[in-house]
Amino acid sequence: QVQLVESGGGSVQAGGSLRLSCAASGAMYGQYSMAWFRQAPGKEREGVARILCEDYSVRDTYYADSGKGRFTISRDNAKNMLFLQMNSLKPEDTANYYCATARGWVPLLAANFHIWGQGTQVTVSS
Repeated sequence: QVQLVESGGGSVQAGGSLRLSCAASGAMYGQYSMAWFRQAPGKEREGVARILCEDYSVRDTYYADSGKGRFTISRDNAKNMLFLQMNSLKPEDTANYYCATARGWVPLLAANFHIWGQGTQVTVSS
């Protein structure tokens, strides 16, 4: 069973940047999706970005509107890591950010992902 551990959250001012990391333990093979979600207090968990991988190759990436042009999802297959580079951060980006994975290609909806990390908090002040 794959386990995911996020890190890299913190507090930044609006306009700043953060790079979130997700360390995956356990072999990941075949086709699978990895994604970043976020959840702010009182709100539903929403998808931010998804990457589709097949063995050691990245097949495609997808961004929700909230992250387009500002966030970049990437994967280091050799280190079994997932990253989210977040630039031009806004106060509305404040949330707990989660890494998740699922077998195959799945839409970027929380219900489609079955393995989750514990989350890392991102706070953006104005």
